[in-house]
Amino acid sequence: MQALGFIETRSLTASIEASDVMTKTADVWVVGTEKIGSGLVNVVIQGDVDAVTAAVKAGEAVAKEIGEGYAVNVIPRPHDDI
Repeated sequence: MQALGFIETRSLTASIEASDVMTKTADVWVVGTEKIGSGLVNVVIQGDVDAVTAAVKAGEAVAKEIGEGYAVNVIPRPHDDI
């Protein structure tokens, strides 16, 4: 694991759309999803730094197109304990 990517959406549908686009855009895989509450859903992906960055940008674009994007973040080279 060289990078972690996070995308948070305001609906389950937007998170599914974003996850689909992210995995099709680059060589990344979904680590998991978490329903936070109030309709917010967090999707976590991992892979190479460049792949995760490209995938998160694509997922963010789709979520914003739907009108449900909330927040995104990429953590390059996270500590092994994460």
